[in-house]
Amino acid sequence: MALDRWISWIILCIALAYGYAAFFTMDQLLPPFMQRNPIWPSTFPKVLSVLAVVTSLIILLGLEKPSGEEKTPDIDYRRLGDYNIGQALMLLGMMVVYALTLRPLGFFISTIGFITISAIILGERKLYVLIPVSAVATFVIWYLVEQVLGIFLRPLPIFF
Repeated sequence: MALDRWISWIILCIALAYGYAAFFTMDQLLPPFMQRNPIWPSTFPKVLSVLAVVTSLIILLGLEKPSGEEKTPDIDYRRLGDYNIGQALMLLGMMVVYALTLRPLGFFISTIGFITISAIILGERKLYVLIPVSAVATFVIWYLVEQVLGIFLRPLPIFF
């Protein structure tokens, strides 16, 4: 079996476990006044799990490729050294650093730093474009989460 199908099998197993949690365990602890709402806290996880299951089944069954196409794997696992593994590992490391610095440094500094450094890792070199774009994107995300959704995000570091 090709590498993409193995990955889709793993994603399918994770999505099924996530979907089970979203459909059967998340809504039992809701207070009575929230049970009458049309959208519950588990609505997005339910939609996400269904989409992940459908997408991984499409890849697992090979329905995304035309029938006349040759069945060669897109990723050759014997040549993994030829791919940009270093960039992928650095991005995973950046995600961990972002999660660890989100609370002490605040949302603005952590997110702007994460977006900027990640883009540099991926090869972007125009800092005069990158920094303003990441700052605007960070502010828009903060505004939507904080003001529109009403979820508190600490915008500045703890020591301010």
